[in-house]
Amino acid sequence: MTELSEKLRARLSQIESRHEELGRAMSDPSVTGDRDKLRAVGQEYSQLEAIVGTIRRLRDAEKGVADARELQQGDDADIRDLAREEEGTASLEVDRLTGTLRTQLIPRDPLDEKNVIVEIRAGEGGEEAALFAGELYKMYLRYAERHRWKAEELSASRSEKGGYKEVIFRIAGQGAYSRLKFESGVHRVQRVPATEAQGRIHTSTATVAVLPEAEDVDVQINDDDLKIDVYRAGGKGGQGVNTTDSAVRITHLPTGEVVIQQDERSQLKNKAKAMTVLRARLFARAQEESDAKAGALRNAQIGRGERAEKMRTYNFPQDRLTDKRLGHNLSNLPRRMDGELDDLVEALMQQDEAERLASLEAGEE
Repeated sequence: MTELSEKLRARLSQIESRHEELGRAMSDPSVTGDRDKLRAVGQEYSQLEAIVGTIRRLRDAEKGVADARELQQGDDADIRDLAREEEGTASLEVDRLTGTLRTQLIPRDPLDEKNVIVEIRAGEGGEEAALFAGELYKMYLRYAERHRWKAEELSASRSEKGGYKEVIFRIAGQGAYSRLKFESGVHRVQRVPATEAQGRIHTSTATVAVLPEAEDVDVQINDDDLKIDVYRAGGKGGQGVNTTDSAVRITHLPTGEVVIQQDERSQLKNKAKAMTVLRARLFARAQEESDAKAGALRNAQIGRGERAEKMRTYNFPQDRLTDKRLGHNLSNLPRRMDGELDDLVEALMQQDEAERLASLEAGEE
């Protein structure tokens, strides 16, 4: 039978006390007379209700185990046999409820339901790195499509052979950040490039940053802190040349963050897209500053694109995907590059939950 640690037991008592306190507050005139306060109290009470229900069922199951063990001390053989069966049934229920409770106690990331802004940049490897960055971009677009999420390209800088020096895009959909946040870091590819005449394996990198999309209420941006420049967008000539000052460069003076947007022909649209990216970057900075444990949102995610910083390796000659956070490799790279990432993402999510539960049991949360 699974046992809860003393620290978790103490946490359960705190949750029950808080639940009772909130229940009393919901009938307090000072709370009921304030709509915002009542809403906040009601939401917290509702969040704790499910956990308290599990705690009570667990206590009942544990009492069932204790009662069955006591009956086994009697003289009646039939009652002892029946008590042993009841103990086994109650013990299984204790194990089930303990597992449920552990899951319920894991602190949720408040950003999990956010949409995301994804930034991919080619790292070391020249044109091959740009081609790999483009393949990562397509991989995430296919993954979004499989989850029926909406993807929108915000800006892109293409390379000569069809890759991407940089691409920034938005993915909107339920739970997008909860699943994609594990993709942040340096991705490394090992393969023979199509341009390699000698058949030698090359190593290239691309960096990925996944930022929670910030709403206006998440980040307050003072207009006086912005330097906005407009200029004529570049093009490849012919009809593609923009003849108006539609390109926008926004500099956030306090942080030095710079966002350039020139993909749209409309200056207004370019400014709106640039502000979306800037808001996400500033939100990530604010998260880092307010919670050091949750650092590595943007600056640590982007890295320098050096091979030593790799988070994941795609080895095509050996058909092997290695994520250094997991203890095993995955195969079938063509399928992975086509957006079939759920088994990898779910393994990373489970590992993250296990680590947060371990912190909780150690009293670090």
